[in-house]
Amino acid sequence: MPATPPPAAPDPSAGSAQRPPSPQRRGVPAWLVWVVAAIIAIVFGLGSGWLGARLGGATTSSSRTTSTGTAAGSKSGSCDAVSVANDVLPTIVTINVSTSSESGVGSGEIVRKDGYIVTNNHVISPAANGGLITVTFSNGHTERATLVGRDPRSDLAVLKVSVDSDLPVIGIGNSENIAVGQPVVALGAPLGLSSTVTGGIVSALGRNVPVPSDNDQTTVLAGAIQTDAAINPGNSGGALVDCKGDLLGVNTAIATVPNEEGTGGGGSVGIGFAVPVNFAMRVTNDLIKNGEVSYAYFGLEVTPIPQAVADRWGIEDGLYVQEVDSAGSAAKAGLKHGDIITKIDGQTATNSDLLTHVALTKKAGDTVQITYVRDGTEHTVTATLVGQP
Repeated sequence: MPATPPPAAPDPSAGSAQRPPSPQRRGVPAWLVWVVAAIIAIVFGLGSGWLGARLGGATTSSSRTTSTGTAAGSKSGSCDAVSVANDVLPTIVTINVSTSSESGVGSGEIVRKDGYIVTNNHVISPAANGGLITVTFSNGHTERATLVGRDPRSDLAVLKVSVDSDLPVIGIGNSENIAVGQPVVALGAPLGLSSTVTGGIVSALGRNVPVPSDNDQTTVLAGAIQTDAAINPGNSGGALVDCKGDLLGVNTAIATVPNEEGTGGGGSVGIGFAVPVNFAMRVTNDLIKNGEVSYAYFGLEVTPIPQAVADRWGIEDGLYVQEVDSAGSAAKAGLKHGDIITKIDGQTATNSDLLTHVALTKKAGDTVQITYVRDGTEHTVTATLVGQP
């Protein structure tokens, strides 16, 4: 699908800014913890765990905010970080990945008491086809972990450790109730420094952020939460929580300022992105149950229309339908080559990221309204989403 802005350089927990910040993703080499700051920007490229997103490519799929000011449990616009740390750190782990050629550090959170842990795909992908993954708990105990499943499209993965007793589990929040400006806390292992806590606010919602994925492909963090809580390499896969300590999102990318070579470099510039918890838990449950994730399938190839075409048809924006797969949701709803889609699920169709956002956040069986123009006449249909063939 065209019209997706170029992705930022890879890295496991954050991204880039200025010539718009570019989100990145790479991991932090395990030996990097005590390296001087002047060298950190150079060695980031050797790791395997932090992710960045190019802010120029970060689009907003929704301007939704709620009317609830700060989150429950917050005071004076900030969380009681001491209380949050005491409650949540026992559920946060540091993830070490090593292969014959590289090593890296990321973060994760325990979501089930029998040992299931959520992290980012880019944190563990170097060892996906052979390598060692270990998990270090907040008390210093280390266990070997097995990979349950991973999903490059959402940049999420699930690990499992064997346990003899119930593990502490992070509380699960509701990303539908997040408000712009509400205080949040990020927990993880930036630069390999385990059990690190930082605070900030939700800066924005509904960001669609293109980031690097497996095999030199690009994926989109759909509807990501933007935060100014400090996130750095090694934070990837860690938790973004509200003032009650409930999980709101999985920290995945940051924006970094491009260096002289034009690639992302340095650490946090105060713009980070997290995968919303509702979506993250859907992916997590699918991976635990099936080992893979099933996504909705539109079956469309589209391109944004030029302004001249929009003016001719009396519309502001739209996506020109180039191809329609008969097996997809769009074809079953009656769309054809040559149609111009103007709205999807109530949102203006300005670029193909909107299709990606809906496909990633909806599931087979859900319904979506599509408004389109054909031969100068506007139509609205209800498409029942089908699964990926």
